[in-house]
Amino acid sequence: MVDFQKPIPNYLNEKRNITRLIVFTAAFALLFINFYAPFGVELKYNVTRLGLLFYSSLIILTGVLVVVVSRVVMFHWSKRNPISHIQYILWAFAEVFFMGLFYTIYEKVFLNDERLIEDVFKVSVQNTAMVLLIPYSVLWLYFSWKDKKNLLDHLTSKKTVFDTVKSMIPFYDERGELRLSVKLENLIFIESSDNYVTICYLNKDKVSRYLLRNSLKHMEELFCNSSVIRCHRSYMVNFDKVKVMRKEKEGLILELDLPVSLDLPVSKTYIESVMKTFSKFC
Repeated sequence: MVDFQKPIPNYLNEKRNITRLIVFTAAFALLFINFYAPFGVELKYNVTRLGLLFYSSLIILTGVLVVVVSRVVMFHWSKRNPISHIQYILWAFAEVFFMGLFYTIYEKVFLNDERLIEDVFKVSVQNTAMVLLIPYSVLWLYFSWKDKKNLLDHLTSKKTVFDTVKSMIPFYDERGELRLSVKLENLIFIESSDNYVTICYLNKDKVSRYLLRNSLKHMEELFCNSSVIRCHRSYMVNFDKVKVMRKEKEGLILELDLPVSLDLPVSKTYIESVMKTFSKFC
């Protein structure tokens, strides 16, 4: 069962998947308009097939701008404020509302629709809901399936953090190619950054960083039942490196045992798992 208060999966707000969503939605809308002919392009407008294709391409191009602007805002907003499932759903319905409003204005101003504006708006919202929510739902299922498939490929290929001797941890990119190996004792933390993760580790007593194209969700699954745990939406930490755990006004803070001072935050979502790990180390 989905916890609607939990943050949405990272794959829903990746740049690549946002682009896929916009392109797929535009293509679906184009087919929808040409087969169903909503938004005031019935036969009374004497629109030919070629004319309908041109007309539909034009209004889809302009209408999808609503989605483009919305998704750009969502992408940047989520960097500072994690978006929950319920917020994501409400955001999608807001897109339906504003795109329906756009088409209502278009019909009244450019097509001189004689119906009452509330009737035009009602029909526009109904049609827009099908144009947006159907491809949204299909792509959510596809992204979820793809994410689980990638994870399964990693697991079945035995690319886990404990598959080599001497506690060497192999790090693979999203294509399954080995990019880095680090001793578990030298791993400090892993940080999420868009479609990448930054691996922070000790190298000759100095802190080094390596940028890898992968997701923190995959890292979390691969480090299951290890000392490397998720402590924040953007961080995983090697608990062997935690020196102090303290309570501050802004929340729980992990102070790391390093040559330089470095703290990591603990978000409310992961406090319970951090405390369980802490109790194991006590």
